[in-house]
Amino acid sequence: MPPDNGRHLETFMPDYGRDLQFGSFVTPLNRDPEAVVDLALLAERVGLDLVSYQDHPYQNGFLDTWTLMSWVAARTTSIRLATNVANLPLRPPAVLARAAASLDLLSGGRVELGLGAGGFRDAIVAMGGPDRTIGESVSALSEAIDVIRGIWDENERAALRIKGTYYTVDGAKRGPAPAHEMGIWLGAYKPRMLRLTGAKADGWIPTINYVSSPDMGESNKIIDDAAAENGRDPREIRRVLNIFGGIGRGAEPWQGPADDWIERILPLVLEHGFDTIVLGSDNPSDIAVFGEEIAPAVREAVAAERASAGTRTGPVRSAAALAKRIPGIGYEALPASLAARAVEPGDRAYASVRSTYFTAGAPGLVLRPSNAAETADALAYARTQDVPFAVRSGGHGISGRSTNDGGIVIHLGAMKSVEVIDRERRLVRIGAGARWGEVAQKLAPAQLAISSGDFGDVGVGGLATAGGVGFLSRSYGLTIDHVKGAEVVLADGRVVRADADTNPDLFWALRGAGASMGIVTSFDIEAVELGDVIYARFAHEVGDLGAFLRAWGDLTENSPRELTPFLVVAAQGGRRIAHTTILWADDDTGRATKALEAFLNLAPVLDQQAAITPYAAFMAPQNNPHDGHAGPNFRSALVEHLDDRTTGVISRMFDEGETGYFQIRSVGGAVNDTPADATAYAHRTQNFSLAVVPRGSAADFRRWDDIDFDGLYLSFESHAQDSALTKAFPPATLERLRRIKAEYDPNNVFRGNFTILPATQA
Repeated sequence: MPPDNGRHLETFMPDYGRDLQFGSFVTPLNRDPEAVVDLALLAERVGLDLVSYQDHPYQNGFLDTWTLMSWVAARTTSIRLATNVANLPLRPPAVLARAAASLDLLSGGRVELGLGAGGFRDAIVAMGGPDRTIGESVSALSEAIDVIRGIWDENERAALRIKGTYYTVDGAKRGPAPAHEMGIWLGAYKPRMLRLTGAKADGWIPTINYVSSPDMGESNKIIDDAAAENGRDPREIRRVLNIFGGIGRGAEPWQGPADDWIERILPLVLEHGFDTIVLGSDNPSDIAVFGEEIAPAVREAVAAERASAGTRTGPVRSAAALAKRIPGIGYEALPASLAARAVEPGDRAYASVRSTYFTAGAPGLVLRPSNAAETADALAYARTQDVPFAVRSGGHGISGRSTNDGGIVIHLGAMKSVEVIDRERRLVRIGAGARWGEVAQKLAPAQLAISSGDFGDVGVGGLATAGGVGFLSRSYGLTIDHVKGAEVVLADGRVVRADADTNPDLFWALRGAGASMGIVTSFDIEAVELGDVIYARFAHEVGDLGAFLRAWGDLTENSPRELTPFLVVAAQGGRRIAHTTILWADDDTGRATKALEAFLNLAPVLDQQAAITPYAAFMAPQNNPHDGHAGPNFRSALVEHLDDRTTGVISRMFDEGETGYFQIRSVGGAVNDTPADATAYAHRTQNFSLAVVPRGSAADFRRWDDIDFDGLYLSFESHAQDSALTKAFPPATLERLRRIKAEYDPNNVFRGNFTILPATQA
């Protein structure tokens, strides 16, 4: 065995304070593939964090590493997987980037990527290629890192172009991005490779047997100096150490009993900065002892030493990320319950959470609680910061209130469970962070559905607190009409139940004005029995827009309740095209056909289609990126009929170029069966919800007010004029809301989504 490189070293480096991880290094032998997989299952069972594999596809007797890792990922649930290290010349970096990211997505964020330069040189020679110097290998690896990170950068819209000496990428499509902040670890031993590690890599992954000149201390110093020269914190770089040996089978340094291993590992962590210790052994007994005895003992001893020494621990953010922090936010005071999932402007995940589907945002911090208690922590923290905060569920966000610039966003997306809690009563419990397409998919096997939005990516929380207009509205009413209870985080941090018997006033207010009362984390909703439905789509070319709208409205009002149509009118190539989408809420093709055919006679038909489909297929999740694509402004109105005055205003808006896009949603039928005072959504006489996208700012759009309407739907309203609030809530409703607000939110904490002042402040 080599000398004990874990002791008696000339240079000592401090503990970097990173979280400890323990793993196994398994030989991917092909003579007994199942035995190799069994070692991974064992490693997971005994509590190890990582299983890693060398990658020598040119060597006889080995399984292909990526195929093996994919199989192991499918057979395991929590353990992470890493290449130790990947053979770069046989796996071109653009291909390797996509393979690693794809496996990370499929495994739920459990892959790390180890790369090595030695393998580059050896593999080329083994394949008959030219020998390369170490310097050339380092340059090739540096270029490969740029290619890999460029492929992963989905937020950059331009195609990837890199012209290097060893790797050239000319217009490659980007993506996919990994599911998590995947590390690129370098197997490095010589100064140039160590400097590259400090400059670009996320981790250093040597094998203890080969760390000699420079030794561990010198190697760490080279890495740290290079990190500092490149504006990085050395703590950003994970230090992973492979140790080959056996436990309890001899007197050599890495062949002794478990107690000797513990004693020898401690200085590697506390004096030389290694935070990930990987055991190289194919012996099941070694892996079991390492996971069940050695790893816990080392964790405990290191925790005690760190506490005694006051070692700085916790997540490490790059210097570049820290520079993007927003003044007024106390990032260091973030509660431990939220820190691991929090996203800052410098994080890779930031682009995916900063905006809603419609509205671009630039918050200073996005908190992602996973339950009601963490939501209370997030709220308590946000209230102490000198910036505004917003609450977001699924993130569709037409009104633009669920993101901000420079503030805090409490993002409920992790709370997305869908559970049938009482099939006989058709009662479903849904996390506020789910999206309606996901809900439809989960309920389909039970032949259940919930009246919800018109698009699978719409979030549950926002819709189920505002009203819930959807393609089942005329048949089954609004979403809020079926809400039977909710779990709510109040302004003071209490988590309470709201239903007809518990906090009944709050329950009333949540159904229509929930964003002003608290943060709803889950809903109990009564579903309906629904399997297949009939949907149809028609496109008409419209000449006289006013006449078309009046006829469309009359036909809708007189149609059977099973039919719920939505209309979009858009200016296209100098023409006005009316797109009607209709859902018939059962599979009775005879009655549906008769009702649908009437819509064909409204104007010249450009296109038509109809089909029987499961409701879950109709309301399928789209999973479109929520990146705030230009964020159109919206104005809305609720009207009883599409009369001459209303259709005349809309027609003039198109004629005079004030808009080129207009929507109508049906809100009659079953919506109006609910008494006006039963919920905070009090508009129970109207048949249509209108929404228009003005050309110009919504606040300056005046002609819309010429429509004689006394109600609007706040979720389709993007301007913040006081008139919007009084149109959304009739006087008696608003007065009651203000009294309830005074009881549950007297300090008006929830004021970011159309402010309802407490009665004491009104």
